[in-house]
Amino acid sequence: MSYRYSAPSSMPNRDFLWRVFQNVDKDRSGAISAQELQAALSNGTFAPFNPETVRLMLGMFDRNNSGTIDFDEFSALWKYVTDWQQCFRSFDRDNSGNIDFDELKQAFMNFGYRLTDPTVHMMLRKFDRLGKGTIYFDDFIQCCIVLHNLTSAFSQFDTDRDGVITIHYEQFLQMVLNTKV
Repeated sequence: MSYRYSAPSSMPNRDFLWRVFQNVDKDRSGAISAQELQAALSNGTFAPFNPETVRLMLGMFDRNNSGTIDFDEFSALWKYVTDWQQCFRSFDRDNSGNIDFDELKQAFMNFGYRLTDPTVHMMLRKFDRLGKGTIYFDDFIQCCIVLHNLTSAFSQFDTDRDGVITIHYEQFLQMVLNTKV
């Protein structure tokens, strides 16, 4: 987020988060919209935070499906983004501010995914919005959320956990279209 807080693995105090929340809530509605959240988040490149990543995260934390997040939802989102920042930094071994192929492959392996090089390259290309062969913080979050959500959907059909499923076309469509990606 654009407001820096560097205490690792601890939540900032409630007063601090309330001040941040009020600064982000530009229209003073008592809730933060996708546009307000996008404006408040920083991906480290001074470019706008990926709107798709904002949409995914808002959907994850908007418990009442209002299309906005209230203070408690924002507090949970703050922790989530802070945890992702620490995760991203741990895989950005060269401190370049982005994740390259080798760093992404290592991240996936650490998360328990055993993906082939062509699949990791495909994921990198899919989430590399700037076409530089790397992904930035916001795109890394989106990449990991999409991979997790697709894996969860696949796992519902992989009852014997062998990494192979047999499904009908309509089951495939339902699986993909019901997955938040």
